[in-house]
Amino acid sequence: MYSYTLLLIVTVLLLLTIKPTNSTSSSKHHHHHGLRSLHFSLFQHETVNGTGFFIVNGVKGPGITQTTMPFGTIYVFNDPMTTTPNPSSKVVGFAEGNSITSSFDGLRSVSVAKITLNIKQHKGSISIVGGTHNTKPSDHPVVGGTGDFLFVQGYVTSSPVDLKGLTVVYKIEFHLYWPPYATKASS
Repeated sequence: MYSYTLLLIVTVLLLLTIKPTNSTSSSKHHHHHGLRSLHFSLFQHETVNGTGFFIVNGVKGPGITQTTMPFGTIYVFNDPMTTTPNPSSKVVGFAEGNSITSSFDGLRSVSVAKITLNIKQHKGSISIVGGTHNTKPSDHPVVGGTGDFLFVQGYVTSSPVDLKGLTVVYKIEFHLYWPPYATKASS
């Protein structure tokens, strides 16, 4: 019994010290700890009562401005995503989703969005969820994807660029990683 237990312990220790190897492939992506990755930025253009609409008015807090909404406000959007802050630049996708104001000062909300993209060599959607601050950068975890973004992981950072006028502009930075078992859907 003692020799069987000792053999089992030694086997487990040996298995724990074996490091898996990564196969190499020709990819135009960065590799981060063995993960294929993609990093890029786009610009979201949100126009009140044009691409975004108030569905439920909030109950308490400041009034509606370019940066605040009353607590409990439900806002839905379907905003174009472009390659530059200029709204006339090339549209390469759309961000559609909703936000619910979750702070009494009207500056923070819980947001859910599906970002559909058609960019160089990648077509599909990325789903994100998380807390958004209307005047400061916010990180949103990626919770899923479709098409070339199937199995993608990572996060998206949303930063305000221009909060004046009817259309507000956010810089959206994508930090995407594919696990080793994921293959590009269009391959």
